[in-house]
Amino acid sequence: MASQDISSKASEISRDVQVKADEAMKGASRAAQTVSDKTSTAAQTAANNTQTAAQSTKDSAASAIGVKHESPGFLQQTGDQISSMAQGATNAVKNTLGMGDGK
Repeated sequence: MASQDISSKASEISRDVQVKADEAMKGASRAAQTVSDKTSTAAQTAANNTQTAAQSTKDSAASAIGVKHESPGFLQQTGDQISSMAQGATNAVKNTLGMGDGK
């Protein structure tokens, strides 16, 4: 009888430990997902801000000399280069965070 009680108690403790382990894993998984979501949001915000700033710089440079809708001049090319570099930086951030096209 005593050995059955010990065996029963051991099984109960084993189940309790498994339940606690499962709860801990679920909590860790939720925390990791939250961090991932926040990182993704921050990266997307940074990418959007970079693109907006690049476009604003390009537009300002172009309008300063009146070539906004004319054939590309020096400032237009410079604006295009800045925009391209900003897009490259955006892609680098996305790839670093695992959000790039090469996922």
